[in-house]
Amino acid sequence: MAARLELRGDVLRICGPLTVATVADAEMQLRQIFAADAPQHLHADLTAIDRLDTGGAVWLHRLPDIALSTGTQITVGEVPVSLRAFYESVTSTDFLTQDSDTEKSVGVAPSTEDLLDRLGDRAYRDVNSAMEFLYVMSDLTWATVECLFRRRGIRQGTFVEQASIIGAQGLGIVTLVLFLVGGVSTLQAAAQLRQFGANVLVADLLAIGITRELGPLMTAIMIAGRSGSAFAAEIATMKFTEEIDALRTMAIDPLKLIAVPKMWAMLLSLPLLTIMADFVGLLGGTVTGVLSLDISPATFFNRVTNALLLKDIVTGLVKSISFAWVITTISVFRGLQFRGGAAGVGNATTSAVVTSIFAIIVLDLVWGLIFYLR
Repeated sequence: MAARLELRGDVLRICGPLTVATVADAEMQLRQIFAADAPQHLHADLTAIDRLDTGGAVWLHRLPDIALSTGTQITVGEVPVSLRAFYESVTSTDFLTQDSDTEKSVGVAPSTEDLLDRLGDRAYRDVNSAMEFLYVMSDLTWATVECLFRRRGIRQGTFVEQASIIGAQGLGIVTLVLFLVGGVSTLQAAAQLRQFGANVLVADLLAIGITRELGPLMTAIMIAGRSGSAFAAEIATMKFTEEIDALRTMAIDPLKLIAVPKMWAMLLSLPLLTIMADFVGLLGGTVTGVLSLDISPATFFNRVTNALLLKDIVTGLVKSISFAWVITTISVFRGLQFRGGAAGVGNATTSAVVTSIFAIIVLDLVWGLIFYLR
């Protein structure tokens, strides 16, 4: 005896035995019903099923997915009481459990308990990730200080290599961007100050804006995108190829061997790049100011030098050192968080850049409150 599927309005009634021998015929009837312009929302009535085996139970459990592939949504009713214990024992196995997305697709609203479970799970994962970051941050900071007194575990020449990659190779893009930023800053300031006949004050604004904010901030953002992403990708790739595990097996601290030279190279290179960025930014603003405003080069230069204070330069250098620390720490952490294959490397790289830029801006705000808040 074969199973029968009967469509009555928006109710799909399944009758007869539903076993391995009849599932194929039942699915064929189901697809014929869908092809005949069935309603978009159906309810499956299972009360007329008189026999059920594992194949039939699995087919019933996957009925919403089968319907969804044809653009129809089905809510599945209860099986007869005599078959319910067997059905639940089959569909409670791990490989048949459905996630909340499938529940939404078949019209089953998630309960409050499920929502609280998801919120709790998300909170637990976020707290766990924050604790992992604190562990990596403390370990890396301690290893960075410790290497000043104990060089064991650090490969010679790595610091110079990393400093060259971060500093020398990154100098071109940093100077080009800051030259343009200095010119744009001058034009924007002049557009406002010209209304009050205070064109000469453009030099003062340029000097303070570049050295306090734009110089260290723009340099850090560019280095985060250039070198921070490379750090995360390198460490993620090493984890993917199990080189990190191999180092730990050989009793070698991966942070000391890989991350500490990067940290010191970043701590040295970023302030130096910031100094160069300040100089080039002021030069770009001066060139733009002289060409677009009726100010002589000597007057503009004198205004810039008179407006600059040692505090402004030191503020920018302090910011750049803190930016260097946070870029390296976040990049190493995101690299160690790598999961998956090639796509995981890309995710780690993207996450490192986005998180670093966000942290740089927040840290810049904190320094602004410390230095300038009265």
